[in-house]
Amino acid sequence: MARLIADNIALQFPLHSKAQVQADSDDTAIDDRLVTDGRGRIIGIQALRDISFSLNEGDRLGLIGQNGSGKTTLLQVLAEIMVPDAGTLTIEGRSTNLLNINLGMQPGASADRNITLRGLAAGHSLTEIQKRRAEIVAFAQLGEFAHMPVETYSAGMRMRLNYAIATAFEPEILILDEWLSTGDIAFRERATNRMNQFVDQAGILILASHSHKLLKDNCNRAIWLDQGRIRADGDVDTLWKAYAAEQKKRVAEDTNPKATAS
Repeated sequence: MARLIADNIALQFPLHSKAQVQADSDDTAIDDRLVTDGRGRIIGIQALRDISFSLNEGDRLGLIGQNGSGKTTLLQVLAEIMVPDAGTLTIEGRSTNLLNINLGMQPGASADRNITLRGLAAGHSLTEIQKRRAEIVAFAQLGEFAHMPVETYSAGMRMRLNYAIATAFEPEILILDEWLSTGDIAFRERATNRMNQFVDQAGILILASHSHKLLKDNCNRAIWLDQGRIRADGDVDTLWKAYAAEQKKRVAEDTNPKATAS
């Protein structure tokens, strides 16, 4: 049974010396995510703070928040691409992320070889990989090119191979940053159908998106991230309405600050 527990996760992005700047002490609206030293220099950015939640088999979690709120950073921590500075992350079950499906592709190796290497890197056995090999090649429509180096492929062929490998094995914990569907019109329809089946197979889904419909159709719970913290945790529709209302208010304030102030 898949399970994921995040307990007080925190992550800071340090600024190297050349990027460090002096904080403006007169700016009362300074972002509290900025980390300063004893001399008032900004030395880092607190990307995630006090992130705690748990997911069990069957949970479908949507992440809501504006750009810069920490959604992608949190996904990278949950995918174990980044290591948090504080807190603990407990994962039971095989985690599959589609944050960068091109990662790990070896241009000098054939599709057959890349299927093996990426399958092994994801924790699958040679037996599992062999069972999926023919289906991956067929879905990617590679034909005899399957035995040739990937560097000889067109951009479309590489994309189809990456997509086919990334969605070939049933996920226990699936981590997505927006929906994955790409390619020309003919392939996009096949890719969308495959993606729907892939998501349905996941024991746990974590999906970050700016689409209300996508989150509503695929998630039974949502977390609203704001400046690296959990603003709210609950029903998708309820959180989305509150989030959308706040975004609308911010746009109005930015467009006409004098009218808002009055």
